[in-house]
Amino acid sequence: MQLCFFEDHKFTNFHPLTLTRPVDDLRIGILTISKKWIHALGTSNYCRMLRPNLNEVFDSGSLDPTQNCTWINSRYLPAEELITQINDLNEGQCLLHDDTIIAAKVNGSDSDRWLKDGSADFKNQFVLETADYPSIDKLWDLFLCNGDQICRDLRLIRPESKSNTHISEDATLENPDEIYIQEGATIEAGCVLNAEDGPIYIGKNATIMAGSYIRGPVAICEGSFIKMGAKIYSDTTVGPVCKVGGEVSNTIFHSYSNKAHDGYIGNSVVGQWCNFGAGTTVSNLKTNYGPIRITDWDSRSEITTNQQFFGVVMGDHTKTAINCVINSGSIFGVNCNILSRDFPPKFVDSFSWVGSNVIQRYKLEKAYEVIEKMMARRNVTFTDSYAQLMKHLFEQSR
Repeated sequence: MQLCFFEDHKFTNFHPLTLTRPVDDLRIGILTISKKWIHALGTSNYCRMLRPNLNEVFDSGSLDPTQNCTWINSRYLPAEELITQINDLNEGQCLLHDDTIIAAKVNGSDSDRWLKDGSADFKNQFVLETADYPSIDKLWDLFLCNGDQICRDLRLIRPESKSNTHISEDATLENPDEIYIQEGATIEAGCVLNAEDGPIYIGKNATIMAGSYIRGPVAICEGSFIKMGAKIYSDTTVGPVCKVGGEVSNTIFHSYSNKAHDGYIGNSVVGQWCNFGAGTTVSNLKTNYGPIRITDWDSRSEITTNQQFFGVVMGDHTKTAINCVINSGSIFGVNCNILSRDFPPKFVDSFSWVGSNVIQRYKLEKAYEVIEKMMARRNVTFTDSYAQLMKHLFEQSR
């Protein structure tokens, strides 16, 4: 089987995160959406239809035009019945729910042409009406779904705890059958991993430093560090190569982001290459306990989330200074510097430099310098194509 991921018109619902990545590269649970489907359908042969500004940054892949291709709407998450229905599709059939294409099986020549043209056309497919299945529709669905997706991802990847790990005799593992510790991981003295209410996944070469408390469901992905004395509550994912400390609840960190110091964050989603200054704290609850409103990225109008808890959604390469305080329902774009000692605005456009009394435009050349230095620390190359993506976002910011 070969797969191709496509986005529908709702991809903008996930800005600012999807300003710099396709929807299938969003991380929910342990895995990104594309990796979930690769495990669920048992194939490594996949491609994706990319927006033009992402073309050189992400690999679009290729497909064999002599073989049928299964097309997957990137907003949908694997579920047992959906997997069965997709496996049972014949060539020329598609699954539809409420005018939304969920999946289709398309002949290889059409698929190859669509991929090269950058546009898919399912109108000639035979429609099979189907039930609704788990998907992400709104920005806040990411953290709302995260705990369940950690559990589902564990069923997909079926990890076993490895023997070549470093677990202190002074660490406490509650309900150890639901704790999955991978090769090269380290659990230092005084750590408490409590999987009574949900599983805990510790990825390859991850380190849980002394005195940390983790309550599942939680995923600490490959190469990440949990700093000494951290408190990591349920429904949290720390993506690959992150450093996280302080108090964290129901939050997703994409890869290469750091919240290494004390301070609270909850009900939030953090992009790649972000950094929280020491003492930064995120409010996730209004003082009147009312539903939290956020600013829609495209329309710049306020919308009600109907959620009592909502912290911050932070685009890639955004950073806060020490002791920043962030309002509930905040949306920060790409390459922002949040330096204000007062509450900054709840909506901050990309490439903004936010002081206590003024918001200035962040110079593109200065942003390039910081990006290159930060990436070099993790042995990642700042490519020309990535620079072009940043330039495009800079020109699109208001």
